[in-house]
Amino acid sequence: MTVDVILGLQWGDEGKGKIVDYLADQYDVVCRFQGGPNAGHTIKIDGSKYVLHTIPSGIFREHIINIIGNGVVLDPITFIKEITTLKTAGIEFESRLLVSKKAHIIIPTHRMLDAASEAAKGHLKIGSTLKGIGPAYMDKTGRNGLRIGDALLPDFKKRYQILKEKHLGLLQMFPEIDFDIDSQEKQFFEALDYIKSLQLINGEYFVNHCLTEGKKILAEGAQGSMLDVDFGTYPYVTSSNTITAGVCSGLGIAPSKIKEVIGIAKAYCTRVGSGPFPTELMDETGEKLRQIGMEFGATTGRPRRCGWIDIPQLKYTIMLNGVTQVIMTKMDVMDSFEEIKICTHYQYDHITTDELPYDMTATSITPLLKSAKGWNKSLESVNQFSDLPSESKAYVENISQLLHCPVSMVSTGPEREKLFEVIK
Repeated sequence: MTVDVILGLQWGDEGKGKIVDYLADQYDVVCRFQGGPNAGHTIKIDGSKYVLHTIPSGIFREHIINIIGNGVVLDPITFIKEITTLKTAGIEFESRLLVSKKAHIIIPTHRMLDAASEAAKGHLKIGSTLKGIGPAYMDKTGRNGLRIGDALLPDFKKRYQILKEKHLGLLQMFPEIDFDIDSQEKQFFEALDYIKSLQLINGEYFVNHCLTEGKKILAEGAQGSMLDVDFGTYPYVTSSNTITAGVCSGLGIAPSKIKEVIGIAKAYCTRVGSGPFPTELMDETGEKLRQIGMEFGATTGRPRRCGWIDIPQLKYTIMLNGVTQVIMTKMDVMDSFEEIKICTHYQYDHITTDELPYDMTATSITPLLKSAKGWNKSLESVNQFSDLPSESKAYVENISQLLHCPVSMVSTGPEREKLFEVIK
């Protein structure tokens, strides 16, 4: 059996959690393969809203195994808050939630370092979520990190203290910040004790055994492809590989095991934090998109920057990920627009192209826009693709043709039932 992948094609916040939740019923196992509590996957079920940061979005389907893979960095404090939410909602999960022993741990001083470093950058801030993600991945690649499996070792407290002292030394380079380390450490160790009671696994063996047994696996990405540490808008990126390649290193599977790659994209585009955004609308149209789309970060609460859909950017991430189908979300946000713009090409360095420059941060890009007719009609009562207004169907078909990739489904709201197949 093979692994299917769901990931974001823009700068994150594309609605991946809802799509994973909807499609998870077709799978036996759902795995998170990278990122950490900087993710905010929002799922709405029967009128209740849930936001997951680390736990895979398949947790709401009672027959599905959910795995936090080795590529994830896990903050025990945030993790326990998610666990509490599930318990309060009456969701049984402990028999179905597994954690790779090789997943790295975010300790309190990682978050302290993150906050101090970002504060010291002033106007050069990269827009960190301040969750300790960057410092944790730095320790991982610097071979100083602590892993979930280490918490089972008798000398874990000693290892923890060594890493903490390293961080406290680094913090001397930054201005002092308000951070209650004693309170945070108390919460950290209490949470870690609970995590040790869960099923901790050798994730690479477990996932590959599942494949051998013919189980269907879905890999769930966090953030978006344009935040990939190698191929995103560097340095305004996250610290992990958010593209399909990250599935292999983040779960321990071979590239040949990947089959379908499902890319999620909004009908427009958003970004949180700093960094280049060619189609950004710094006007009342952008504000209209923000308000109608309720574009405020699920993790940070920060208002998202909004703009038109960007075809060169999407073609780039479709290429990088080997996307086999696109799911377009938040179509309903465009209901009241008489005219919708689509960026088809860029102009920079005296050329017109649909390729991204080496450095989007250092390059002045002019987006070339074409107009599409809006539908000026609510999609609230639409339950199937054939019921969409002709202008909506034309918009979807237009995007599919421009991307040279099929749009297989569209979403017209946050609920499970507001997602349906594109029938041509």
